[in-house]
Amino acid sequence: MFYPNNFQQATSIEEIRHFIAANKLAFVYISRTNCGVCHAVQPQVQEMLEEFPAIKAIQANADDIPEVAGEFTVFTVPALLLFVEGKEMIREARFVVMDELHRQFQRIADNF
Repeated sequence: MFYPNNFQQATSIEEIRHFIAANKLAFVYISRTNCGVCHAVQPQVQEMLEEFPAIKAIQANADDIPEVAGEFTVFTVPALLLFVEGKEMIREARFVVMDELHRQFQRIADNF
């Protein structure tokens, strides 16, 4: 099944900072344009997040916003970061085990 990319698209590092500050549960999906893994993982994560409406998501393309890699110490993409009240609580990168990510999301959502 094909999922359109429904993630809010960040246009600046300031927008990402504001998004994290404005949402109790903020998920940041960092990708690059020519990253096959990024494009494969994104719809799976998007579908998973439908179960967790409290988690708000934004996507940042590191090609368009190069500062994002330095700001969040990202060495490989995709990078999946979940912030709880501004503090990074989950970090997954490159090869993401979806069942484990789901368990982590569930644990945080249950405690919120």
